[in-house]
Amino acid sequence: MNTKIIQINRENFTDAELAEAAEILRNGGLVAIPTETVYGLGANALDESASKKIYEAKGRPSDNPLIAHISCMDELSALVSEIPEAGRKLAEKYWPGPLTMVFPKKEIVPYGTTGGLETVAIRMPSDPVANRLIKLAGVPVAAPSANTSGRPSPTKAEHVVEDMNGKIEMIIDSGEVGIGVESTIVDVSGKVPMLLRPGAITMEMLRETLGEVEIDPAILGPLSADVKPKAPGMKYRHYAPQAEMTLVEGEMEHVVEFINQEAKLALEAGLKVGIICTEESRESYQCGMLKVIGSRENEESVAHNLFAVLREFDDQKVDCIFSESFSKDRLGQAIMNRLCKAAGYHIVKV
Repeated sequence: MNTKIIQINRENFTDAELAEAAEILRNGGLVAIPTETVYGLGANALDESASKKIYEAKGRPSDNPLIAHISCMDELSALVSEIPEAGRKLAEKYWPGPLTMVFPKKEIVPYGTTGGLETVAIRMPSDPVANRLIKLAGVPVAAPSANTSGRPSPTKAEHVVEDMNGKIEMIIDSGEVGIGVESTIVDVSGKVPMLLRPGAITMEMLRETLGEVEIDPAILGPLSADVKPKAPGMKYRHYAPQAEMTLVEGEMEHVVEFINQEAKLALEAGLKVGIICTEESRESYQCGMLKVIGSRENEESVAHNLFAVLREFDDQKVDCIFSESFSKDRLGQAIMNRLCKAAGYHIVKV
């Protein structure tokens, strides 16, 4: 398949520029689209065969649910059988934006989109290109991250090209995304709202809006093989670089000491070593290939750079990666969730 790549300026574009992409989506094809979180692999969420193409292009397990994207509140009622009060409150506060909510689904939403579940995950992106494309397509758009399943999510069109060129009809290149980690996912279908995946809409923000919000155990550790995931990214290995990765937790001086020691041993063994550090610690490391992920004073910079750094290590074919850890509060919860999964929960406490 010949993948067409088009460049769209998210600050200045016309409907005509998106017309072909909208037609591809309506006709059951795949289009990689920019969002404010990461690039998504879009298909008609109501077309089971189109959803199947997403799973095939990504190499994604079929029980891993997809997120249906809408452009406005008027499109929600066609997909869900109930809009709980918690869902209304969150939509008023955070839509459009980096928040996905899980609702009871209507029959019109196929099980091929929901991973066999009676619920459907829905998001309204704020990225102007994504939002307008959904409107023009006239269908809800299922759009998981536009990467090979398990790899770090794409935050630039070049990342999408690496994984999807020749597998999908079109890639829309609108430059780097803003946030850099996937949307927060909250299940509002039960009695108490439950956080299924942390993101830029933090737990503190959710509780400020709703009061009681529970945390799904999948955020704290891997799910067992017999558990059906309620949302993307809960069960399977995600965000992983090709190299073995170790996440190191503890007081910073001990973290730096441990990483320096282990990096030296790995280099002596002939391995190529990568180290994920911050602006504050970059001068403390004595060896290895350093990647500065951002500043601890600016968690947004860390989230923004996280997946790109992991992909850079893949490009440079490192054999092992050591990463500093971060606070688990606010946006740090999302950062640590992604790092833990990228490391396959290989965590060393020092």
